Amino acid sequence: MILFLLGFLSIYGSVHVYAFLKVRSAFSLGTGAGIILGVFMAAMTCAPIIVRILERHEYEVSARMFSCIGYTWMGVLFLFFSLSLLMDIYRIFVNTAGLIMHMDIAQIMPSARLAFLLPLILALCISLYGYFEALDIRAEKIEIVSSKIPESMGRLRIVQISDVHLGLIVRQHRLSRIIEVITEATPDILVSTGDLVDGQINGLSSLAQSLKEVEPRYGKYAVTGNHEFYAGLAQALQITRDAGFSVLRGEAVTVRDLITIAGVDDPTGTRFGLSTGASEKELLAGLPGDTYTVLLKHLPLVCKDTQGMYDLQLSGHTHRGQIFPFRLVIGLFFSHVAGLYDLPGGAHLYVSRGTGTWGPPMRFLSPPEVTVIDIMHDKHP
Repeated sequence: MILFLLGFLSIYGSVHVYAFLKVRSAFSLGTGAGIILGVFMAAMTCAPIIVRILERHEYEVSARMFSCIGYTWMGVLFLFFSLSLLMDIYRIFVNTAGLIMHMDIAQIMPSARLAFLLPLILALCISLYGYFEALDIRAEKIEIVSSKIPESMGRLRIVQISDVHLGLIVRQHRLSRIIEVITEATPDILVSTGDLVDGQINGLSSLAQSLKEVEPRYGKYAVTGNHEFYAGLAQALQITRDAGFSVLRGEAVTVRDLITIAGVDDPTGTRFGLSTGASEKELLAGLPGDTYTVLLKHLPLVCKDTQGMYDLQLSGHTHRGQIFPFRLVIGLFFSHVAGLYDLPGGAHLYVSRGTGTWGPPMRFLSPPEVTVIDIMHDKHP
């Protein structure tokens, strides 16, 4: 964890230094203004850590205020950094072309001030749009056919939520919209594929009670994500169970002889020494193969040792990058970023874009989703 924090602070701090230098090149900052800007950026660099400290000491109002400011700033800064890099690339290209072709490029070379203001204005506009995109929670519908679904059943509907991140920012307003979309889908089964909880505060019980009112006829099942361990596992599990979910930690449940749902802990639990239950391979190897098997697993990683042992893996974690172009970075670490993928042996993997937001309360080109999965009887196996 210490290495992660050091790495995060180094990268995030470097982006702040880049932005500071952009401001200084665009405007003639006096000593006082430079110090004020430097202190603000230092505070914003440490904002995620400060928020966690405030949460831990139960300063909820201060934590919520600081999280809104700090994480909104994070989103704006990321967009500014991305757009400003494009501007820098353009300036380098134009300057190089001018030197090679011996041309006067002054008229097409943006000034330092324009090179700062244009990315900043665009970043602010995209952030405003992204805030409303994050509120536009929609149903993402997919259909899968399988001969394992009884003909008499016809269709089994699983509704998936993932990466809701209930905590300081995702509160009742957004949760009410999530519940509305879930209710409209009339699920047979509701599943949460991790990161339902992202807060150390105690004010989540009312949110859990709201979720508890959703009662699919075949139950609700959840697995841990990495943020359940970051937020405090005991409290996160209690909130999840209070919301009516059965938490599967290396466990499986066969529902009405129709479907088997298996779930495993996020690998973060192993690093924290808090994982329980069987491993993925041990768990799946002991399951009956004649019922349709769904594996709930937070990370969208496909284990080669368990291929053929399940029919559908449901995952999340990636948020599809949440704010473009971060999706390009996510693609460097995960080969399955979002959507439905075919796996060997006729199995499938679905990776949710996420239902809530982590950090910045915004999304850009990655709208939040409640996934509605209809598993249909295959009439022609």
